[in-house]
Amino acid sequence: MGIVSSAEGISTNELQLALRNSGMPLEALRWPLTPLGLHYLLIHYDVPTVDVDAWRLELAGRLARPALLSLEELKERETVTVAVTMECAGNGRAGMTPRPLSQPWIGEAVGTAAWTGTPLAPLLREAGVSGNAVEVLFAGFDCGIEGGVTQTYERSLPMSEALSGDAILAWGIGNVALPPQHGFPLRLVVPGWYGMANVKWLQRITVLDAPFHGYQQVQGYRIRKNADEPGEPVTRILPRALMVPPGIPDFMTRRRFVAPGRHRLEGRAWSGWGEVSRVQVSVTGGARWDDAELGDAVGRHAWRGWSYSWVAAEPGDYQLACRAWDNAGNFQPLEPEWNLGGYGNNAVQRIAVTVTPS
Repeated sequence: MGIVSSAEGISTNELQLALRNSGMPLEALRWPLTPLGLHYLLIHYDVPTVDVDAWRLELAGRLARPALLSLEELKERETVTVAVTMECAGNGRAGMTPRPLSQPWIGEAVGTAAWTGTPLAPLLREAGVSGNAVEVLFAGFDCGIEGGVTQTYERSLPMSEALSGDAILAWGIGNVALPPQHGFPLRLVVPGWYGMANVKWLQRITVLDAPFHGYQQVQGYRIRKNADEPGEPVTRILPRALMVPPGIPDFMTRRRFVAPGRHRLEGRAWSGWGEVSRVQVSVTGGARWDDAELGDAVGRHAWRGWSYSWVAAEPGDYQLACRAWDNAGNFQPLEPEWNLGGYGNNAVQRIAVTVTPS
């Protein structure tokens, strides 16, 4: 993964990625659950075609009872529906200078869905996890070349997360079967973790007695300043608040235009480290901050709403911003902290707004 200066603009390679992937329009923050077609989407390689009748999920590795399970057998198990806010680890990458060369997300790589499936932990326990197991590896069907390495997409989770967390093996969104682009017939959903952990198109789960050293674990998704550092792994989602852009947009620039008067600013806030405990709003570009009113969440792994009343008394140009805290003490910085992969940029959102003369 390289970097580009702001003067170079977007590359053809980045444009190809942007056309294959999609972000959530920020006006969709008005919905507690993101409409299915508006949920953000990142596809690393190609969308595989899976014959569900022949498909089996393989449980392998350090297990007393390895197994092959059909989708129908999985559906006979305990079924849960869990609302989860999922965000791409590269969300906000385009706001870094110099910009890391990859999918150029601005801030829209997020969505909240009600995922339907079966809990992961009971399935592993019933299969008899070995006492010396340390990680669980999840392999998808999607295959490609990255960093010069031919690979299927694979990621592992610590055993503690797999057995004590709320991860599920999802076959649906609500009562709708997973669409092909979201991982049909089965995907992993790990509440609170960035999107890279939520492996799609699952074909195999392997319990390991040593840490996994595949590309997506030790090369991709690491916080590092240069390519020679081992870096720190990307894990849980950092706190973020996003605002529904008020008023109406200019087509090209997306600058917002509102009439003078009172406006209800609203949005959503979330964190993978704990409940959102505070949201602040600035209508002065960060010179002054006021507390927003917090609303409810549709589940403990989902974003919560917030609102703020803004009196736009004087015509002119304004910069609106919002920021969030969680109950673990994490909060959003005013400026991004740069890293080579462009991961975890949760710097505050800023929206240019013009109050028009009455």
